[in-house]
Amino acid sequence: MELKAAPVWEKVPPRLDRLVELAYNLWWSWHPEARVLFKMLDYPLWKETGHNPVKMLLAISPERLQAVARDPAFLKQYDAVVMSFETEMANGHLWFPMRYPGLMHYPIAYFSAEFGIHQSLPIYSGGLGILSGDHSKEASDLGLPFVGVGFMYPQGYFRQRIPPHGWQEAIYEQINPAEVPVRPITGPDGEPLVISVQMDDHPVYVEVWRVQVGRVNLYLMDTDIEQNAPWDRELSARLYGGDQEMRIKQEIILGIGGVRVLRALEIHPAAWHLNEGHSAFLVLERIRELVQAGLSFEEAADQVRATTIFTTHTPVPAGHDVFPFHLMEKYFWHYWGEMGLDRDRFMALGAYDQGWGVGFNMTALALRYSGWRNGVSRLHGEVSRRMWQPVWPELERAEDVPITSITNGVHLPTWVAGAMDRLYDRYLGSDWLEHHDDPLFWERVQEIPDEALWEVHLYLKRKLMAFIRERARRKRIRGEMNPEQVLAAGTFLDPEALTIGFARRFATYKRATLIFHDIERLKRILNDPYRPVQIIFAGKAHPADDPGKHLIQYIYNLTKDPSFGGRIAFLEDYDMHMAHYLVQGVDVWLNNPRPPREASGTSGMKASINGVPNLSILDGWWAEGYNGANGWAFGRNREHESPEAQDAADAQALYRVLEEEVVPLFYQRDADGVPRAWIRVMKEAIRSTMPIFSTRRMVKEYTERMYVPAIRNAIALREAAERVLTVPPG
Repeated sequence: MELKAAPVWEKVPPRLDRLVELAYNLWWSWHPEARVLFKMLDYPLWKETGHNPVKMLLAISPERLQAVARDPAFLKQYDAVVMSFETEMANGHLWFPMRYPGLMHYPIAYFSAEFGIHQSLPIYSGGLGILSGDHSKEASDLGLPFVGVGFMYPQGYFRQRIPPHGWQEAIYEQINPAEVPVRPITGPDGEPLVISVQMDDHPVYVEVWRVQVGRVNLYLMDTDIEQNAPWDRELSARLYGGDQEMRIKQEIILGIGGVRVLRALEIHPAAWHLNEGHSAFLVLERIRELVQAGLSFEEAADQVRATTIFTTHTPVPAGHDVFPFHLMEKYFWHYWGEMGLDRDRFMALGAYDQGWGVGFNMTALALRYSGWRNGVSRLHGEVSRRMWQPVWPELERAEDVPITSITNGVHLPTWVAGAMDRLYDRYLGSDWLEHHDDPLFWERVQEIPDEALWEVHLYLKRKLMAFIRERARRKRIRGEMNPEQVLAAGTFLDPEALTIGFARRFATYKRATLIFHDIERLKRILNDPYRPVQIIFAGKAHPADDPGKHLIQYIYNLTKDPSFGGRIAFLEDYDMHMAHYLVQGVDVWLNNPRPPREASGTSGMKASINGVPNLSILDGWWAEGYNGANGWAFGRNREHESPEAQDAADAQALYRVLEEEVVPLFYQRDADGVPRAWIRVMKEAIRSTMPIFSTRRMVKEYTERMYVPAIRNAIALREAAERVLTVPPG
């Protein structure tokens, strides 16, 4: 299979012939030297195109390209970046090939409904997608034989607009494939590679695109092609759009179509990783293949279990996909016979009693046909064992349920601020990234002078404030904001005030409005003339989540209340680009979900690695990350008589910690204006988070505990099959 040539090749001078290759490999997105190269190419255009090198190369003039091809400074940077890129792609001294040299030809397939690699490719909605992107980047850094499978989503996820009345509006913009770092795969005939999936009474055709993420390839499926009927072309249009029938068809494409894409590409995974239940239909397709090859259903199911890993991210029962049996029958009536099953046995594969009735539960299907199952934090593992105990009715104790946990992490090269990177280079060594999952290495964080760390933090805080003001200025110039909205967008925030950040998906269980429980008390905290506090909010509600939209509207209207003194801001259209400024530039990261509904939460990790302490409920990752010195915890994980009582108790605890601990410590300065005690908390946040809550630790843990055992099972199964074939008859 081949990739279609990019249309920008023709105008790039021969001396810069690797520039297009660099632009189309998202490796540049987590390598500062590559981003510097594109900035040097044309900085105003870099900003104008939203840091998208492909769009930039399409727009740049041939004259500018010819000029930089003669510029010694640019050529020096270009040659250094190409050398660095080639070294990493060569796979010479990476962790996986050095540790498991005999397993490099056994691919690991990772299925996810969304991948958040960079904001220039908006095929992600939130934490699940960002985690998938970070997982893929780390797999590249460590040298795993890793491929990703997902959707192209021509309309991506929605852009958020907050009009003056505060009710979120969703705007969908068509992605132009020519302007983003994706390329279609073509077959031997030069035509786009297309596979088909039977959908009810007709086939749906799927085109395949490739995204390069360092050494890792992501294969993205798209049904928006001429061979399909108009309604089928919409199947892959939007992330998490449509009704339940649209959802089941999307998940058939993801699971069944994804397997067929890999087969068409002649990729034969040894380990299969389902990231959440959206792709669980892939176990059905793999069983069907094996049954068609001559195995019984039971033999096929055992082989699939032996090579399948499943990660659940959702501790809320309502968050799991459940399809009514009539929909399953509509779309699988032609299918179960090929698995050697009748209707009732087929429906039993995913049947699960939700409490309100029995349906076909995608998580139950994945749990039953995976050999390794995990939650995404220690606490989430415990919650999942209790939640899914009915899948194993023979087990009397929840602790015996075979669901373990691997706590999420964040990709440090993506999320550590450039200024923090340079600080670590200076005081910890330029090779600090090579050691970043070593806890002993981070004991050296005490070697960083307080003044140096504080200076970098103030720089990042000023950078955040400038970003907020510039966004508001541009929107005002374009006529997208009235003066009142400019105030709500945070243009008058005080760069000297203690700044709290709250940015995440606006689901009701995340309790974005908890801090407003006692508004008069909050006003006193925010408007203290000597120790002022301000809060920056950002986040989207799902387009179908009206309660989440009400939370946004409530906060947005409060930002315009003069009695808050301009100390509350809501930044619209939260995405990866904005997230970098927030997790790096605020002083404190606030998180207050209703426990135990936060499976993990990675935004707080991103803040901590930049020296921003967490102020959080002891839920998700913070239940194991908090050590008493690296931030603050509030609330108690105990039963309350009602959600309202819990909210009241948690809000009071939050106010107390703010008034008695956080605010006084931040404003406690020495003669030089340096908050020494606060910096101790910052350093401890870095020391305790960097090695443990990194994707390097996470991916190594997946590899050693799950991927490698699954690969070895696959090797053993293949060898057993080969022995059977070589035994002479009789």
